[in-house]
Amino acid sequence: MQLRKTIDKILVNFLVIIMTVMVINVLWQVASRFILGSPSSFTDELARYLMIWIGILGAAYVSGRNMHVAIDVLPRRFKQPTQKRLMLVVRVLIILFCLVAMVIGGSRLVYITYVLGQNSPALQVPLALVYLVIPISGILIIFYKTSDILKKE
Repeated sequence: MQLRKTIDKILVNFLVIIMTVMVINVLWQVASRFILGSPSSFTDELARYLMIWIGILGAAYVSGRNMHVAIDVLPRRFKQPTQKRLMLVVRVLIILFCLVAMVIGGSRLVYITYVLGQNSPALQVPLALVYLVIPISGILIIFYKTSDILKKE
């Protein structure tokens, strides 16, 4: 699937950019604290938000690559056709969880924080932007799992 490869490439490049910004941010935090003697006020908060984005988007990427942690004791006890049916059930359950918890629940969280006008203390960015990664990641995981279901194995 060309679309899946394109999304993978965009996602991995975005994760690399976020990680690079986070490393530079933390280096500046250490330098400003120990070398300059005047700690920067925004670096701790920025590192925290970047870590949230890396963790949640990274989970979507790993899910798309089927490299996530899985307990395979039960599936290995069955024959191949039963294993395929079990994987289908697992993928459907993942899709349902991501739809309900991440897309719908995450979208409600983004909406509520946007309506309430909540901003981060140091950076003064809307917290809705920080939380926006939850429904985005949910949509990505749903896309990956749906394409896994539709893929001819």
